[in-house]
Amino acid sequence: MASYEQRSSGATAGWTPAGEALRLLAGAPAELDVAVKGLSRSSGVYAWWAASAVFPDLPGPPNENVPSLRLLYLGRATNLRGRILRNHLRRSGSSTLRRTLAGLLLSEGYRTHWTDRVVLVPEDEARLTRWMYAHLRLTWAEEPEPVAVEAELVRRLHPPLNVHGVDPEHLQAAVVAAKNAYNASSGPPDPG
Repeated sequence: MASYEQRSSGATAGWTPAGEALRLLAGAPAELDVAVKGLSRSSGVYAWWAASAVFPDLPGPPNENVPSLRLLYLGRATNLRGRILRNHLRRSGSSTLRRTLAGLLLSEGYRTHWTDRVVLVPEDEARLTRWMYAHLRLTWAEEPEPVAVEAELVRRLHPPLNVHGVDPEHLQAAVVAAKNAYNASSGPPDPG
């Protein structure tokens, strides 16, 4: 196998960082209890997958190895393990993915309150984490330059839960509405 230096310098014809990341992200998604044990502290990109019955009105490209799963969200991290475990699987205040999921699930009784921003109440933070373990799968790729790779893959794949970096014609109105509903669900206390 070619080294990263050989590949990034073009020594391997046709290789690109985004192409290699996409190859890894398109692998068979792992259940979260398995995935969290394999995450490194390296920088990289990650992809969240779900069955088509989860948010059926939101399109997403199918996984090449498990076509019954489709891509929901792409993200990047300077520390994959920390980003997934400490943010995406724990705190809505620091995870765009969690806030989007909570917005899409508000009709199921998810509750929020105001800290310095809108966050889920503690019981619903735990409930959302359980929901994620039950419904979502994960793939990831270590990548020393995750910002550029994520941007290219979001432009190329149009994950339905991503908003930033998505071409306007691929932006999902239901996702924007869910994010707005979540953000409007609680506010700062009235000073009066």
